[in-house]
Amino acid sequence: MTTTRTARSGIRGRIAALRDRGGRDRGQTAVEFLGMTPFIILIMLVLWECALIGYTFSLAGNAADVGARKGSGAEFAPGAACREGALRDLPDAWSESAVVECGGTNNRLYEATVKLKVPVLVPGLFDLDTEIEGTAGSPREEQSWW
Repeated sequence: MTTTRTARSGIRGRIAALRDRGGRDRGQTAVEFLGMTPFIILIMLVLWECALIGYTFSLAGNAADVGARKGSGAEFAPGAACREGALRDLPDAWSESAVVECGGTNNRLYEATVKLKVPVLVPGLFDLDTEIEGTAGSPREEQSWW
């Protein structure tokens, strides 16, 4: 019994068979990419919105901290100084809906609370309607009258 090899057997035969397809798979990568493009864009929008949520946490904490420090050291009108300090460095997208509460029940600690609404990247598409709250306190500075 003898074994005969054809042109399609072996590694050389397999390579030749792949070459003989005649370009039937041309453009397949482009079609697959176009099919995945909406999913890629959707994932990027969700990731960007997550970044906005994280940035809002950072802004709320920082604004509350600045407001508490300004209010604790103000000689006159500590509430106005607290509010002005908290809103000073906020970007427009956050400062329009910011709610600042200053004061506190403790005599030794001046507290500030800042509530910020998370902006939406695509306003007409959906609305998160989420508020992030930042709270901070600063020791009251004693005013010495000589």
